[in-house]
Amino acid sequence: MKQVFLLIVFMLIVSSSFSQSQKIKQKDLKKLYKTMAGEFSSEQQSKDDSAFFNITLRMKPISLSSDGYWFYVEQAMASMQQKPYRQRVYHLYIQDDTTIVSKVYEVKNPAQYIGGWKDILKLKSITTDSLIDRQGCGIFLHKKQNRTYGGSTPGKECLSSLRGATYATSEVTVYTDKLISWDRGWDKNDKQVWGAIKGGYIFIKQKKY
Repeated sequence: MKQVFLLIVFMLIVSSSFSQSQKIKQKDLKKLYKTMAGEFSSEQQSKDDSAFFNITLRMKPISLSSDGYWFYVEQAMASMQQKPYRQRVYHLYIQDDTTIVSKVYEVKNPAQYIGGWKDILKLKSITTDSLIDRQGCGIFLHKKQNRTYGGSTPGKECLSSLRGATYATSEVTVYTDKLISWDRGWDKNDKQVWGAIKGGYIFIKQKKY
């Protein structure tokens, strides 16, 4: 009986150690940056499951400061490339020895940057003064045992008024060849009012930047 008890304790310790985040180094930040930079598509998922739309996601590196890395991000329905439904700027940086933050900003006058992922001149005018801080909407990423990076927004801090929501949550897992993103909106009673129901969108990487 004692041996069984000790075995259970050992297994719990091992399980706990594997679930803990790994130490973050500067090379991890650079690796994550290179993985995120590029063009992604959920086309295959939309073919496999009609509950998901065919969406393009593009994350174009831009230079705003020497602190970490920056992206101009554009998401659109594959059939409506000229009318993206989301335009953001992400700031990727190390917060502490186990956490990389992908801080989220809106851009002022977003229409002028549409298609900036293929016309870098459009993005030259983006400065820190062009950004609107989406407080509470940053993703806190941790390095996992399986060499992925995963994380989410903190609690109910990302405020949203879209379609009757009071707050939004985002969960992200970044693999070497894809990323899974699950964005959802919730009302004041914690009922989901927008976003995918079954799970996150699977964006397969199509092109490196």
